[in-house]
Amino acid sequence: MAVGPDGIELDRTVFYPTGGGQPGDIGWLQTEDGVRIEILDTRKGSAPGQVLHIPGPDTALPAPGTKVTAQIDWERRHRLMRMHTCLHLLCSLVKGDVTGGQISDGKGRLDFNLPPEVALDKTALTDGINALIAGNHDVVPRWISDDELAARPELVRTMSVKPPSGQGRVRLLDIAGVDLQPCGGTHVRNTSEIGPVEIVKIESKGKMNKRVNIAFK
Repeated sequence: MAVGPDGIELDRTVFYPTGGGQPGDIGWLQTEDGVRIEILDTRKGSAPGQVLHIPGPDTALPAPGTKVTAQIDWERRHRLMRMHTCLHLLCSLVKGDVTGGQISDGKGRLDFNLPPEVALDKTALTDGINALIAGNHDVVPRWISDDELAARPELVRTMSVKPPSGQGRVRLLDIAGVDLQPCGGTHVRNTSEIGPVEIVKIESKGKMNKRVNIAFK
């Protein structure tokens, strides 16, 4: 364990850092003598691959090199995984480029670049997403090379955030027969894990931008 002003760094971790619209994990680190350190956020550091675990203010931290066991708040993480996977299903139903998005505990949203004449119906989208959830589609991460991705630009749906390149390969999320696009977030193994959801609001956020808000029922 390394301790710095920006947070705690471990040699390996189960914590997911904030990224791609998904919040970082919370949880705790526990030392061998039973001291528990609450982790309130997880963020990417300035160095490639660096993950910083953010403790609460005024937390007494053990010395660098101390061995700890890392434990995430699994129930919260699973809710985020369910919602993140659900947003992929939403993306498959709305045929527009994604201009933004956010995942929260129990809800999420995507913004789509759509012409003004395109109307989105809350009931139809709710029915469509729940049908895909009930379809028991497997959710499988796989990899594609940088060159293969460059040859298939249609896989990239996000306008504001491009997949990281230059490392030789990019992680894809494949929802069998439904959606395939680059994504480095956390997801469930099958759409049936998501559970019932509802489109709660559709908003216009500019001439060519529609925001779709979704929540668990």
